[in-house]
Amino acid sequence: MFRNFDETTGNPLPRPNTLLIDSEQLEAGDALDDHFRGMAADEIERFRREIVERSGDARSGDHISDQELLREVMNTVGKPEQLGGAIRCVVSVSMLTEGWDANTVTHVLGIRAFGTQLLCEQVIGRALRRQSYELNEEGLFNVEYADVFGIPFDFTAKPVIAPPQPPRETVQVKAVRPERDALEIRFPRVEGYRVELPEERLTAAFNDDSILELSPDLVGPSRTRNSGIIGEGVDMSLQHLGDMRPSTLVFQVTQRLLYTKWRDPGEEPRLYLFGQLKRITRQWLDTCLVCKGDTYPALLMYQELADMACNRITAAITRQFLGERPIKALLDPYNPIGSTRHVRFNTSKTDRWQTSSQSCHINWVILDSDWEGEFCRVAESHPRVRAYVKNHNLGLEVPYRYGSETRKYRPDFIVLVDDGHGPDDLLHLVVEIKGYRREDAKEKKSTMDTYWVPGVNHLGSYGRWAFAEFCEVYQIECDFKARVESEFARMIHTRL
Repeated sequence: MFRNFDETTGNPLPRPNTLLIDSEQLEAGDALDDHFRGMAADEIERFRREIVERSGDARSGDHISDQELLREVMNTVGKPEQLGGAIRCVVSVSMLTEGWDANTVTHVLGIRAFGTQLLCEQVIGRALRRQSYELNEEGLFNVEYADVFGIPFDFTAKPVIAPPQPPRETVQVKAVRPERDALEIRFPRVEGYRVELPEERLTAAFNDDSILELSPDLVGPSRTRNSGIIGEGVDMSLQHLGDMRPSTLVFQVTQRLLYTKWRDPGEEPRLYLFGQLKRITRQWLDTCLVCKGDTYPALLMYQELADMACNRITAAITRQFLGERPIKALLDPYNPIGSTRHVRFNTSKTDRWQTSSQSCHINWVILDSDWEGEFCRVAESHPRVRAYVKNHNLGLEVPYRYGSETRKYRPDFIVLVDDGHGPDDLLHLVVEIKGYRREDAKEKKSTMDTYWVPGVNHLGSYGRWAFAEFCEVYQIECDFKARVESEFARMIHTRL
């Protein structure tokens, strides 16, 4: 397994199985065999192209030093189709103490004494990288072992005999360049939103996403039993909240809305808006609050639930004035633009979809469900789709508020759709594949429809954007077609 020369002829193998390396030679850059560049020409060419892709400079890969090649060999040991893919054994002098993260190490053999205990432990650490982070049927990691010999280190009190495990298939997910550069998708990195609403006359446009359902799943248990060591137990419930007067609840929610949503940092609350906000709050409580499972409207006295109500009311007010007061999306000042060209990672997940060279800039789509695989099939077969990409390690994040928390929402797909504006003005359709919709899903959709999409479209420099949410896998194809046709019809109506 570790032989570098043919057993019968004595000739060197075209691909060595064992790498002999000295850290001093590595730093000097003169440790490569003379025939290495010839036998690894394909891998070197692939490495050169990767350097060009990373740097963006077409000349950066023209002169690759032996030191760079040797470091690449060390960094890719055990990775198929790369420089170190054929290496099965590394014989090292003063090396492998830190900074080498190969996760395919199964045996460590120490053949000389270590100067310190720390160096010994660092070498042991080279075998502690897990080969797989996939969960088994019990939701746990499978046990992995490494054999350690010849090192004076009490690694385990009892030896464990474990059969060798076959390596998992690993693929590299990356942008296929330059062959598919025409399918590149770019997007803005939004950090927040700025809303400037009128103060003369406030109104709200409530919709299905404005509804808040109070249930034990959201609120938590509404009845607990407290028992001491001795004595009678007591049932603690929220029954007393049912006696709160509606006018008191309206006042408390309106006050929370005024102090959290209508006051700039360091400024006093705009008390003159209390009357208008109170009217809108009462309307929301009458039409959009649903109580299930022994819950009560007065549960909105809890800050987390009150903030959820305030978020729904504020979104409804903002939605009413979208045409008059545009939303301003605030971008990351240091990295305002994301792109599919920067996607590059390795994965052993077997649930994946190999993309069409005519539809996606990325070679693989890593699936989180069978529904997403169905969506890939629909997107690649739809006549109006020009490109699509899965938002996996892509970097598209949508800031939103859920109750009192600020969270990041990662939509599933971005699809470029030709809706009649021509190839230079395609519609960017952000798609979410959703099964059961909880309250956080409503917040995500409301944020996309009310803040993110209008804010990005108002910028004017990132194309036209829209948002779609698919909730039934067997209706994806017809829903997708209906969504494209509705956007096309809206475009025609706007022109007329």
